Amino acid sequence: MTRNSVDNSLYRNRAASWWDDDDGAFSTIRHFINPARCNWFRRVLEVRPPSGAGAPTLIDVGCGGGYLAEEFARMGCRVTGVDAAPESLTAARRHSAASRLDIDYVGGRAERLPFPAASFDLAACCDVLEHVDSPDIVIAEIARVLRPGGLFFFDTINRTLRSRIAVIGAMQNWRATAFVPPDTHAYRNFIKPRELKWMLETNRLIPGEMRGLSPHCHPLSALLDLHRRARGAISFEELGRRLAFGPSGDLSISYIGYAKKKAP
Repeated sequence: MTRNSVDNSLYRNRAASWWDDDDGAFSTIRHFINPARCNWFRRVLEVRPPSGAGAPTLIDVGCGGGYLAEEFARMGCRVTGVDAAPESLTAARRHSAASRLDIDYVGGRAERLPFPAASFDLAACCDVLEHVDSPDIVIAEIARVLRPGGLFFFDTINRTLRSRIAVIGAMQNWRATAFVPPDTHAYRNFIKPRELKWMLETNRLIPGEMRGLSPHCHPLSALLDLHRRARGAISFEELGRRLAFGPSGDLSISYIGYAKKKAP
């Protein structure tokens, strides 16, 4: 695997580490990203609740070890998680059972979801679009299984100089700060917001608000704390507290958002 392509084998080879606080490949999602994005998704749902009686159904596309699926289940959704890595699904099932959360985990590829059209009230696809070769096909499939009026939640990484430095450099390649395996991300797979909006609109998804997902600390402080973590001086959980990720107006590195499916 070259540095121009994504190596997705870690989601199979290291799946036992999804809920391990010492594995940087996953702990960063768990402690930095997931709390911030889920708090924002929750606020969107409070303002734009899905229509219909009963608990809304939600599909989590590329669910991995279940971080996002578990949070949506705690919000009261009936969640179905889909992932191509059986090892990740095993980790997700084990943890949801231990957490007493009723989540249905199903094997399947994001490019060909194993469900009929208009099956879900809500959909989520996070930490996925920048890892696939055809994000437009993934979005088309999500739009297909989403009911008219349903909401689609997403996050991904912007393709900018800042994201190249922060994600490819600091997180992945620089020995002094790196905490994820080489080739976890490929710069060419990053998606500009205008490109994502085009994919949404092409598939009858009306783009809603997009927000940056950024550390709320000085960049130099962030680099120093990444170095402390690389030396083992602080835990990933402590690093997450110091970086204090949250929604922002800066979309230049990573961003979150939602879209609504048009009525026929």
